[in-house]
Amino acid sequence: MKNRLVIGLDSSTQSTKAIAWSAAGDMVAEGRADIPMSTPRRGYFEQDPNAWWAAACTALKEVCAQIDLTCVDGLAISNQRETMGYFNHDLSPAHPAIVWLDNRSVGEVEELAGKIGEVRFHEITGKPKDVTPGHSRILWLKKNRPEMMQDAPKILDVNAYLTARLTGEATTSWASADPSGVFDIEKKQWSGTVLDAIGVVSEQFAKPVAPGTLIGEILPQAVEQTGLPRGTHIYAGGGDGQCAALGVNALGKGRVYLNLGTAIVTGSWSETPQISQAWRTMTSPTGAGYILEGVMRSGTFFMDWFVENYVSRKDRGATHQSLQTAAQALPIGTDGLLVCPFLTGCMNPFWDMNARAAFFGVSPDHDAVHLYRGAMEALTGEIARTISGMQDKGLEINEIIAVGGGANSALWRQMLVDATNLPMTLSKSLEASSLGAGMIAAVGAGWFDSIEQAAETMSATGERFQANPGAHENWQSLLSRQQRFNDFCCHNPLTG
Repeated sequence: MKNRLVIGLDSSTQSTKAIAWSAAGDMVAEGRADIPMSTPRRGYFEQDPNAWWAAACTALKEVCAQIDLTCVDGLAISNQRETMGYFNHDLSPAHPAIVWLDNRSVGEVEELAGKIGEVRFHEITGKPKDVTPGHSRILWLKKNRPEMMQDAPKILDVNAYLTARLTGEATTSWASADPSGVFDIEKKQWSGTVLDAIGVVSEQFAKPVAPGTLIGEILPQAVEQTGLPRGTHIYAGGGDGQCAALGVNALGKGRVYLNLGTAIVTGSWSETPQISQAWRTMTSPTGAGYILEGVMRSGTFFMDWFVENYVSRKDRGATHQSLQTAAQALPIGTDGLLVCPFLTGCMNPFWDMNARAAFFGVSPDHDAVHLYRGAMEALTGEIARTISGMQDKGLEINEIIAVGGGANSALWRQMLVDATNLPMTLSKSLEASSLGAGMIAAVGAGWFDSIEQAAETMSATGERFQANPGAHENWQSLLSRQQRFNDFCCHNPLTG
């Protein structure tokens, strides 16, 4: 495998990264391109699927220009999840793709829950009642764009569309089909129950296959457009969240994966598809088992929003650092201040898009530093309660593997290890989703006997952090107070 390479193509919400990886998990070269997004109305988020392809081509051409193409053994895709495109049979867009951030179909979520049954839908798809999966947006289009939907367009996730452009085969991974809310996570097929409730048929969707399956060779026209070598093998990858968990080797090892990004994702591997309001259940990118995944829609976004609107719009990085330095001197519990962190709605544990943030207990003794630390403590508390819920279900968790920009905060890291009483190790890779896709391609290319072996070999971790003695007990008291406050905020909304 010396000098051999695989490419992990990470088509995320805002950009595409194409990265060439070695068998040791080293980043050899990369290419990047932005993906524009439009907001035609409040709560609407759309993309042109042609932009997905254009960004992929640009990123791939950049990376291919930097490497020996004779060394490339394959490619797999990591994709933004829940985003669905609607296509004519020649793969031209029949409608703008609706992005996972979109909230237009809140009413359809309730309608489908009534048709299928909230509990039954959760059991089939692993997803609580929520607007994030794409199933409700398909129903919205059926009702609001009947002419387009009457022609039975192809309904493809980002992975399926890019794979179709690369190989001519509209095929997707289980781990890319699953986030749609239309997929039966145990049977590993499109759910007849959900399809019937929406009024679409399985033939409109991509063929779902196990991660690592060889989908085909690159088409001649795609060779010209991407710069990839002729004969490049394309393997089924997975959703970016699952691929990131794989990229940091957080599957099946007693580890919990934590991405402290714009949104916060907390995930742990489970042999069985355990169902709970405390997480959503996703298929694993290894093809075996499941990932139990807690999600907060506002992570570092909440902190940035507070700083920009209530502290300073200038030099955001320096302002964050100044606030964190001052916040370190404050006690756990921030002198009685409590914060509900659901700025843009709540996924787990309440699954309520109408939930909102709140600050409680503010006194003349509190200043911007208190409010900042209180917001960070609130986010920490949600993560800690998610992990505790997983442990209560019998999952062995003895270590946190962290990635994302928030993991660079010494204050936040210490809060997390103290609140959970778990050590935290930082992942060395800042591009875990692309690396996870690269691991899948490496197995397909025959470098390793299993995806698990690839993860063990190609992942690497850095510095390790431990909890402070005695701090966990103080956090337990705060976690309990936070829970009661969040329960009150979400169960007693103010109405006009």
